Amino acid sequence: MADTQIYTCSDCAVLSCKAKDEAHYPAFCLTAKQNQARLEEALKIYQEDPEQGNIARVSAGIEGEFYGRLTRVEETIEFIRRMGYQKIGIASCVGLMPETRIFTKILKALGIEYYTVGCKLGAVDKTVIGIPNEKKLNGGCGHESMCNPILQAKELEAQGTDFNIVIGLCVGHDTLFLRHSHAPTTVMIVKDRVLAHNPVAALYTANGMYSRFKNILQR
Repeated sequence: MADTQIYTCSDCAVLSCKAKDEAHYPAFCLTAKQNQARLEEALKIYQEDPEQGNIARVSAGIEGEFYGRLTRVEETIEFIRRMGYQKIGIASCVGLMPETRIFTKILKALGIEYYTVGCKLGAVDKTVIGIPNEKKLNGGCGHESMCNPILQAKELEAQGTDFNIVIGLCVGHDTLFLRHSHAPTTVMIVKDRVLAHNPVAALYTANGMYSRFKNILQR
């Protein structure tokens, strides 16, 4: 029976695209098969759109100078400086507000203006969007505010931020914030309460004794 599986970049063991080593591209290589019109369309954006081109160049510059030397927080600050952003919006989970406060203290010490909005902005009960009381974290024992990433995005837009940072928004809530953010956005902290906000640990330990993925991967 013919192999009908569609292979993509995660199936590649050589990653020859990093140095354009065409002699070692696998048969399914997406770079080798890339639609030329699509490639040219992407390059045109980098070359002709001032903002997006500058983001690409500044990011590459920081990567080249500081790869493996700066933390994510430091890289974010360096990016802000090099891009010349004047007002930083922070969309934070209220559960990570202590971490956000530390970050904003750093920004303040560096003379970088910021504006923070917590995820419970508006204090709207979850039942308003159709969450039944029994599905609330508090089991329906009174008011429980919904996370409101769309309102967070709109508030930051109203405040005129020119770059936004996501700190710890839940899966899905971050999706909505990114969709509605008017300004370029980066995710600085990803929430994972089980793994101390280090979600990649689940992959590093995927074959370990305590992994929840071990049985799946050994099938």
